[in-house]
Amino acid sequence: MATKTTEKKAAAPKKTAAKSTATKAEAGAKPNALQQPLKPSADLAAIVGDKPLPRGEVVSKVWEHIKKNNLQNPENKREILADDKLKKIFGKDKCSMFEMNKHLAAHLKG
Repeated sequence: MATKTTEKKAAAPKKTAAKSTATKAEAGAKPNALQQPLKPSADLAAIVGDKPLPRGEVVSKVWEHIKKNNLQNPENKREILADDKLKKIFGKDKCSMFEMNKHLAAHLKG
């Protein structure tokens, strides 16, 4: 039984260490690349707005636009059929969901 007690005590410091790491992040540490607000280009601002946004929010707002306007190919949901606004960003009529981030990155400035 003494072995079980020491195993439980060994796990306790790990929980404390995790809390101190979270506290450092909350104390104003530099945000990571996905959280850093980026300014969208004029073409991208037509979809997501002109205020600086983190990359994750930009992608979410683009997906809202895609779903709202039914721009996914019904035969291949991984393919996005660009409307006039998205054509300016993608530079073509359709784009896969995987290459979309590459095109969005070209329209975001730090």
